[in-house]
Amino acid sequence: MILGCHVKMTAPDFLEGSVKEALGYGANALMLYTGAPQNTVRREISTMHVKEAQALMAENHLPMDRMIIHAPYIINPANSVKPEVMDLARTFLIQEVKRTAEIGASYLVLHPGSYTTTDPETGISTVISQLNEIDSELTDGVTICLETMAGKGSEIGSSFEQLAEILSGLSHPERYGICLDTCHISDAGYDLTDFDAILDSFDHILGLSRLHVIHLNDSKNPRGAHKDRHANLGQGMIGFDLLHSVAENPRTASIAKILETPYINSRPPYAIEIDMLRKGVYEPERLEALNQKETETK
Repeated sequence: MILGCHVKMTAPDFLEGSVKEALGYGANALMLYTGAPQNTVRREISTMHVKEAQALMAENHLPMDRMIIHAPYIINPANSVKPEVMDLARTFLIQEVKRTAEIGASYLVLHPGSYTTTDPETGISTVISQLNEIDSELTDGVTICLETMAGKGSEIGSSFEQLAEILSGLSHPERYGICLDTCHISDAGYDLTDFDAILDSFDHILGLSRLHVIHLNDSKNPRGAHKDRHANLGQGMIGFDLLHSVAENPRTASIAKILETPYINSRPPYAIEIDMLRKGVYEPERLEALNQKETETK
C-alpha cells in the first residue's frame, strides 16, 4: 500500500525534516503545505533543503510524485463577491504551482472553494473563469487536483458531477485531476460500504485516470451530514474495515492514500494507523494509549 500522512515543515530541516518525519511513521508517501495555510507568508524554496529531501526520497525508493503539496485554505477560486479574494486566488495559486514545481512534486491539492452569498452555479462558473484566466501562468509537470468536498456551508465540489462540470469548462483540463477524501464524500452522502461502486461512478463521471490522490480519513458525523470533521481510523462513522478496504483496493493501488486524522493528546497517530492498515487489523487500544499520560522515567 502507498500510505502517507500530513507532516510538518519547520526549521531548521524544512522539507528534509518532512521526509524524515514521514519515514519515521513507516509511511511511503507524505503531504505538506509549503507554508502556513492561513496566510501568504512564504520562505524561498531555495532555503528549504529541497535537494536533501529529494535525495532522501530517492534513497528510500520513493518517487517525488509521492510528495503531495496541499494549497492553503485561503485560496478560494469560487468567490465572485470580493474582488480582492478573486485576485488573491489567482496570484497565490500561480505562486503555489510554481513552488510545487520547484520542489519537484507532481500534485497540488486544491479546494474548489465556496460561493459565499451567491449560488452553486455562480460558484462553479467563477472557478472555471478563475482557472482559465491563469492557464498561461501554470507550470508544466504539476497537476492541480481538485478535492472532493463535504458540502459544508456554500462549498462546491461535493459531488462528482460538480467537479466534472468544472473540468468540462477548462481550456486545458489535462492540467487537472481529482483528490478524493473519504470523510468528505461520506459527509456528502456517498456510501463507502461499496467502494467499487463509488469508483465505478467516479470512472463514469470523471474517469479514474484523473484520480491522483486519496485522503484517507474517518468521519465524526454520519453519512450525508455535510459537516467535514475528521476522525481517527476506526473511531468515526465510517469505520476501520471500510477504510482498510479503500486502502487495499487494487484499482487504486498506484495512488497515494494520505492520512489527515487528528492528533491524539497532542501526539501524531500516524505510525499506529499506518501499521494497522498494513496489517489489516484494528487495534483501538494502541490509539487509546496515546491518551494516557507519559510515564515519567528516571
